[in-house]
Amino acid sequence: MRLEAGISAVVTGGASGLGAATARRLAAQGVKVAVFDFNATTGEALADEIGGVFCRVDVTRQDEVEAAFDRARGRVGQERILVNCAGTGDAIKTASRAKDGGGIKPYPLDKWERTIQINLIGSFRCIALSAAGMMTLDALEDGERGVIVNTASVAAEDGQIGQSAYSASKAGIVGMTLPIARDLMGEGIRVNTILPGIFDTPLLQAAPDAVKDALAASVPFPKRLGRPDEYARLAEAMILNGYFNGACVRLDGAIRMAPR
Repeated sequence: MRLEAGISAVVTGGASGLGAATARRLAAQGVKVAVFDFNATTGEALADEIGGVFCRVDVTRQDEVEAAFDRARGRVGQERILVNCAGTGDAIKTASRAKDGGGIKPYPLDKWERTIQINLIGSFRCIALSAAGMMTLDALEDGERGVIVNTASVAAEDGQIGQSAYSASKAGIVGMTLPIARDLMGEGIRVNTILPGIFDTPLLQAAPDAVKDALAASVPFPKRLGRPDEYARLAEAMILNGYFNGACVRLDGAIRMAPR
């Protein structure tokens, strides 16, 4: 698919980090971008910067996601590109002993379910609604109507201690990539997934320098944190290359995560 004026995109989690880098890269090619995010302050600022539209949305809410797609399409047109970057995560053991001697506590199920709701179900909700919209479009060259890029994580394959919910949610994204690509193959809609490693996103920027240095040193090569634009460039390659379909690709400097 060509990136040019007349093409529209939706980027979820687009107000910061990987999503913001992707929104900027697409907009620089003339694409009209709708930024979906929960953070209105940063989301509106980015949309103004790139000449797009901001839609405040909680991806766990069907009504909010439907309303966001309606607003985006009314402003920039039916999207041919969806990049799913919305996500969350925490570190809680399946069961753990309280440090204050307060006994043994299992993983709070409401927190486990929320991670699945945001990362996995939220991604699928956006995929299904976007794909339905893409199916209304005329096909381009090679019969293509749209492209979907999802964000999983290396934790899908080598999750660390405390990452059961996060790893399960990201493994689910990996697992559904090929079936969804097969569901949509007759409609000319391609589906791929990126598995990022340790990236320099706002979550990590708040960490002490010593922690960031240690994380960077753990990457085989290059010995640094990933840059958000490197994610954006891979997403761009997946969009541009019409033979990229049903693939899950690690972007991690060859790291394999240790247990902790």
